[in-house]
Amino acid sequence: MTALRVLHVDDEPDIRELVEMSLGLDPAFVLRSCASSRDALAIVADWSPHLILIDVMMPDMDGPAMLAHLRERQETAQIPVVFVTARSQTKELEQFKALGATGVIAKPFDPVTLPESVRGHLRAAGTKALGHGFVRRLQSDAKALAACRLSLKEDREPAAVLSHIQSFAHALAGAAGIFGYHEVTRNARKLEEVVIGALNGSTNQAEVEVALDRLLLVMQRR
Repeated sequence: MTALRVLHVDDEPDIRELVEMSLGLDPAFVLRSCASSRDALAIVADWSPHLILIDVMMPDMDGPAMLAHLRERQETAQIPVVFVTARSQTKELEQFKALGATGVIAKPFDPVTLPESVRGHLRAAGTKALGHGFVRRLQSDAKALAACRLSLKEDREPAAVLSHIQSFAHALAGAAGIFGYHEVTRNARKLEEVVIGALNGSTNQAEVEVALDRLLLVMQRR
């Protein structure tokens, strides 16, 4: 299952821990954290994040300087960058946008709403490469879910398979809408509801199979 890769750069360990807790609870995201811009630049090209969250005020190399380095490299020039900063006055926001930032998340931020804020910035970025990558994800996840569909028939204790399906459904429900695949989102949410019901005994496996088949049909149209 392919999730949205987010790189977070902040020299404050408490802030990194807060972001890790917030995004770590959402399976739509895979997060990596760095304490400095130089550490981040060392890994960004190979890991290829979908979005980078950068603190503005950092020692050695601040956020705007890191953004400038990213824009100089062909392989990182198109990665959306969002500054995370207490400097969020209108004039400063305009300056950050002029530097090429996708947007700004103001400090202090609400960890509960941070995942949706990150999704919003990804929607705003709207890069073609990201969209193409999600299409490949749909193809890969459809194959994995089809394999889960077969496992449901063969496994006498399907709880583990159901939990695996729920993870896929939850991640797809959270990510698909970013790229305009709202039908995938609706069917993934429905599948997750039915799977949760099957795990607690309020629905049955046949209902899971029907919901899963509907989601697979929608995914395979893409």
